[in-house]
Amino acid sequence: MAAKGKKVTKSLKRSAYFTVSGKTATPSRRYCPRCGPGVFMGEHKDRASCGKCGYTEFKNKA
Repeated sequence: MAAKGKKVTKSLKRSAYFTVSGKTATPSRRYCPRCGPGVFMGEHKDRASCGKCGYTEFKNKA
């Protein structure tokens, strides 16, 4: 049981990171430019960040 006040999140399946069309699978999220292919960046409301190295790209407010 989770401690009181802690938010419990479920991780996505690996297949949720790819879009399949025909015989090709294309990634639906961006790869981290520092870590390279295989490490996806997390999508947030105002930024995209890598959970491995901490690289962050902020989105424009305009």
